[in-house]
Amino acid sequence: MFRTALKFILYDKAKSIGVVVGIVISIFLIGQQVGTLTFLMRLMGGLVDNSNKVLGHIWVVDNITNNANELTKLDESLVREIRSIRGVENTYPVVVASAMVKFPNGKSSPVVLVGSEAPTFVAGPKKEKIMSGKLMDLAEDGAVSGDYFDQGTFDNSLDIGKRLEINGKEAFIRLQTRDARGFAGSFFYTTLSKARFYGNFPDNKVSAVAVQVKPGQSISAVAKEINQTFYGVRAWKTEDLQSETIRFITISSNIGTSVGSLVLFAIISGFFIISLTLFSSTLDHLRDYGTLKAIGATNAYVRNLILMQSFIFAIAGYVIALILIFLFKWAVTGAGLIIQYSILELFVLFVITVFISVGGSLVFSIRKINNVEPASVFRG
Repeated sequence: MFRTALKFILYDKAKSIGVVVGIVISIFLIGQQVGTLTFLMRLMGGLVDNSNKVLGHIWVVDNITNNANELTKLDESLVREIRSIRGVENTYPVVVASAMVKFPNGKSSPVVLVGSEAPTFVAGPKKEKIMSGKLMDLAEDGAVSGDYFDQGTFDNSLDIGKRLEINGKEAFIRLQTRDARGFAGSFFYTTLSKARFYGNFPDNKVSAVAVQVKPGQSISAVAKEINQTFYGVRAWKTEDLQSETIRFITISSNIGTSVGSLVLFAIISGFFIISLTLFSSTLDHLRDYGTLKAIGATNAYVRNLILMQSFIFAIAGYVIALILIFLFKWAVTGAGLIIQYSILELFVLFVITVFISVGGSLVFSIRKINNVEPASVFRG
């Protein structure tokens, strides 16, 4: 059957190419949109995602906060008080402050200072995202980090040793990260004291408290006890705060709706374009299918023959689209658009491809073939 299906495909090359091109365009657009959305979602939860989750199992923030990019000020006494909770190993203050950076050429831009205590640096950056320098270099006087991909945003280099001003105070790049970024703005990581100094942040306030849970203790149970003990704050499991931040921004900014509608449109348009192209091809081969029935082929055989052609189209279209998607991924990496695809996402793309191709043949082509009479091939 595979050989016969291939002969039908090769016989009408124009329509076959049209079907494959339709699949490629639809799947490429879907893959592109999903990849971009995944990248943006990673930025949305960047503040939490770039933190040291080995030490910060729980983040304690204001009780009305469900977006880690909009933290309010908390009393620093909470850092010590939370240590009294059963199951808590240690607590770490985190300061997140807005600031204005100015470069030697006069250009300026808003940034987000992220400060935590050395040597743990519980707020980040992750060691695997350090491109140049060492984490402890941030403990030096005037030391802050800069991200490699933010150089285009600032139109200035962020190489180690770069001098700049933060809120009118001299600072130096001592650590360069790669893709340690966030949705709210460019992150400059530093120590707790320097984040307060540069960000004009009160000494008796913090933005969040990272909590390390003792080994063997339930993180959920510790978070629940913190919530029951302290008024006006909420303890989140780190992963839950990251997920809630992504959910909140995706819904409130309509990014999810926008990307979702584009993906849905690509699926629907691809489905009907391919359906009609396959139907047109079926009409061209109507006498051929009738001949097959006349020499003994059953409706099931003819249906399977058409489905086999559709599946071949799906495989060919998916492979080509996948190549284009990964070429796109490679091309935009240099610009800082770091797109990653999971095995699950690639599998879902394959399922959508099969749905578009095989489902398209079921809607029109197979229904038409079922009504073809073998005797019709002998009529003039």
